Amino acid sequence: MEIGLFILLAAVVFIVQALKVVPQQHAWVVERLGRFHGVLQPGLNIVVPFIDRVAYRHILKEVPLDVPSQICITRDNTQLQVDGILYFQVTDPQRASYGTSDYVLAITQLAQTTLRSVIGKMELDKTFEERDDINRAVVAALDEAASSWGVKVLRYEIKDLTPPKEILHAMQAQITAEREKRALIAASEGRKQEQINIAAGQREASIQRSEGEKQAAINQAQGEAEAIKAVADANAQAIRKVAEAIEAPGGMNAVNLKVAEKYVEAFAGVAKEGNTLILPGNMAEMGTMVAAAMSIMKTQK
Repeated sequence: MEIGLFILLAAVVFIVQALKVVPQQHAWVVERLGRFHGVLQPGLNIVVPFIDRVAYRHILKEVPLDVPSQICITRDNTQLQVDGILYFQVTDPQRASYGTSDYVLAITQLAQTTLRSVIGKMELDKTFEERDDINRAVVAALDEAASSWGVKVLRYEIKDLTPPKEILHAMQAQITAEREKRALIAASEGRKQEQINIAAGQREASIQRSEGEKQAAINQAQGEAEAIKAVADANAQAIRKVAEAIEAPGGMNAVNLKVAEKYVEAFAGVAKEGNTLILPGNMAEMGTMVAAAMSIMKTQK
């Protein structure tokens, strides 16, 4: 009875040791008698108990790795504190197990040394402007070395670049001066544009005013011409009417009467306005005209 129970217990232990369930996105490296035997894939796997041993367990997901902060020296001998984050993925479980004793430590150290080398070739101002170039350089160097470790370096991102306080204050003062310079230039450009706009407006106003004065003069001249023409037409019409009246029967007599009346009215007006009376040299002509006027009046009556 005890032997049967022992055999049953041993069988259960044997089955438990023989069945291995590997989670998704994991890879287990199996050694048989201390030597690499194979890689267990996700799912149910069977191994030989007490002979096969799961030596390494790897995660095949993308893993973020925080690279510790370090001090780098730029090309212009300025200290710069840099920290970043690295993303990698295990692509070959066998190499990741036997290519290096600790691929995480190896990647971290290589990332730091590569970063110091890349920043050492740049000046301080360039390190802020060319972060993408720094990231690409670090990834290229790491990926080349990590391929023998069964690891794929996907990307590297700089989290922070911190210069010394003195350099930071100097950079802030430089930025402030540059902004003030741009503000002054913008203000001067604005005043320049304002003067240009004012001059252009005055020019347009002068042109419009001269055009208006020109048109007004033209209109006035045309109006005066039309008025003169109208007066001339009226005078011509009046003269034609007078001529037609003279040509009519009795027209000449009416003309003589009118002339005699005007003649007499003229002398009467002269006599009223002054003490001196001016008479024509030939009184007979005046008498003749008066007599003619009187005779015409009698005839008309």
